Amino acid sequence: MFLRLENLAKVFTSRDGSALVRAVDDVNLIIEKGEFVTLLGPSGCGKTTTLRLIAGFEFPSEGRIVLDGQEINELPPNQRNMAMVFQSYAIFPHLSVFENIAYGLKIKKIAGAELRRQVGQALDLTELTGLENRQPNQLSGGQQQRVALARALVMNPKVLLFDEPLSNLDAKLRVQMRSEIRRIQQGLAITSVYVTHDQDEAMVLSDKIVVMHNGRIQQADTAPNIYRRPANRFVADFIGRANFLPVTVLDRLQDRWLVQLHDLQVSVPVSPQFMPTPGNPALLLVRPESIRLSRGPQNGQPTLTGKVERTAYLGSLAEYEVAVAGEKLAAVHYDPGVEDLYPVGATINLELISENLYLLPNEES
Repeated sequence: MFLRLENLAKVFTSRDGSALVRAVDDVNLIIEKGEFVTLLGPSGCGKTTTLRLIAGFEFPSEGRIVLDGQEINELPPNQRNMAMVFQSYAIFPHLSVFENIAYGLKIKKIAGAELRRQVGQALDLTELTGLENRQPNQLSGGQQQRVALARALVMNPKVLLFDEPLSNLDAKLRVQMRSEIRRIQQGLAITSVYVTHDQDEAMVLSDKIVVMHNGRIQQADTAPNIYRRPANRFVADFIGRANFLPVTVLDRLQDRWLVQLHDLQVSVPVSPQFMPTPGNPALLLVRPESIRLSRGPQNGQPTLTGKVERTAYLGSLAEYEVAVAGEKLAAVHYDPGVEDLYPVGATINLELISENLYLLPNEES
């Protein structure tokens, strides 16, 4: 374990001074050396405050931060051997690309040939070679973000921190830059902590995703497990699109649960994260892509019948909202042909792909 957060908490006084707010609440997290970990969640979930605690811009109210065996709770940012890439780039407008990247090295009293060598390596790594004499106002947004990244990397930090660094870029540049960040991080094997509210960024970049809500970690896991085996309804609903259907657990048949969904009996794979008692209610998680749509029953499989209430054709896929027994289900059909398109008002059958279903606690019961 390279970076460890132990029972970490940060308490602020509310704006009107009437209450204490736990922005970070009993966070425990282990980050291995060379791992890329993303803190993900909605605004106000505590992810940015957690990052600021790691960086030293805030100090914990409770708990410990341990880096490479040393507690760093009381160390100022410049003594933590970390570097931050900010949302606003924070590059100096009056300095050239070279001077921006070299700034931290000069503070460390590195000069001459050694300074030029280290800046040159950072320029090559971030594909900025040839732009070193330009001013920031002569650069595109993507190039400015590369300068900010190069300035952080040239310091050879133990931990690289990212505070929503791509949020100011347009969609195409975001996709390009997240690939570049991942390429550089993997090439250097540098431990990285990344904050975002964008689930696509988190899924593409991360070795581990930490989903936060109300200052607490809801789940810390790989992208496939976060998506396919969410810890609770919040995680399932925040990552991707989801349908939640109330069911009754009937029985366990070896490695599957048998549940009652309307007038259907459906089998669901058993997961050790949730072991319900037969006879009790639960929630069935059905991702939109785990529904097969057809005009009639397919392969004799049990199906639900519904009525199309909304349809959206997007070329590579068609999205539907289907009313089924008082529920509205989102469904997706990828690469649809003309014959696969269903108009509003059409009656269709919905087959649930059993292997992709997942059972969650009924948190309202």
